[in-house]
Amino acid sequence: MRTGRDLILATRPFAVEVKWKSRLYALSTLALLALFTVGTFWSAHPVLRTLSSICSGLLLVRMFVIYHDHQHHSILRKSVPANIIFTLFGLYILAPPSIWKRSHDYHHNNNSKLFSASIGSYPIYTRQKFLNASRSERLAYLAVRHPLTIACGYVTMFLYGMCVQSLRSSPRRHYDSAIALALHAAFAVSVTVFAGWQALLLSIVVPFSIACAIGAYLFYAQHNFPGVTFKGNIEWSYDNAALESSSFMVMNPFWRWVTANIGYHHVHHINSRIPFYRLPEAMAKIRELQGAKTTSLCPAEIIRCLRLKVWDPDANRMIPLRQLRESHRGKTASPLAHRS
Repeated sequence: MRTGRDLILATRPFAVEVKWKSRLYALSTLALLALFTVGTFWSAHPVLRTLSSICSGLLLVRMFVIYHDHQHHSILRKSVPANIIFTLFGLYILAPPSIWKRSHDYHHNNNSKLFSASIGSYPIYTRQKFLNASRSERLAYLAVRHPLTIACGYVTMFLYGMCVQSLRSSPRRHYDSAIALALHAAFAVSVTVFAGWQALLLSIVVPFSIACAIGAYLFYAQHNFPGVTFKGNIEWSYDNAALESSSFMVMNPFWRWVTANIGYHHVHHINSRIPFYRLPEAMAKIRELQGAKTTSLCPAEIIRCLRLKVWDPDANRMIPLRQLRESHRGKTASPLAHRS
């Protein structure tokens, strides 16, 4: 069984794009997105406008994953038209290139490290760190990982996290966050003034809410699932982080298309230069990638993932708050109360 550098080298033949496929998939997705967005304004029947709105949200997910691949330089890296299109899309989807690339590159280089900044990742507390934290620290930690925070990813992750927070932290470095916010506000105001609040709802609020909620959950579940492992900085290694701390999300063909194969997340983390359309091929041909830890989009699996809250080093797994309370019952009056 190949590990480490040998395994990464084995993936290199798949980290070569097929340019006509890159162009076809990017342009066809963009065209469908434009078509259904127009449909939210001009479809004759309210049902058709609503269906167009939902389809726009799903296509935003697919286009975002393709944009994500472009930011990894796995597709259309030297294409000037592609660079312009994807830069504009990053501004449109409220994930400007400067903050997205910086935070996501950090995530890839530090995924599943216990003692690193939670840049580009959901924060992870060990059981002891959670118990020693102040009440406000615990509430803040739980709030970031709360299902409502994930469901409201349009506001929490993209509007605030990607744009507002990055702009506040470094206005010069992330000036494109200001551009994204200004364009989004201008678009929303223009739609409302010229087409009314229903058009605003169907062309912006619903599609962005759907896309950002799906994106926020996918990013969460790909690294917070039953069986995930986290390591201290000394024990951590890049290949183990990909195989042990990144899931293979089992999906049907429809969801694989919508998410542009991002469910093959362990393969993506082994080599982020593999284009999204070659991830299944890489997994099928490299034996070491076929024993991945899995999750899925079925409701029971989603609930199991969302219940996980803190890392228990003794059990070597993520545990829910209920189990944390039970394991410490009798030792403290209330494990979630503030420790003075």
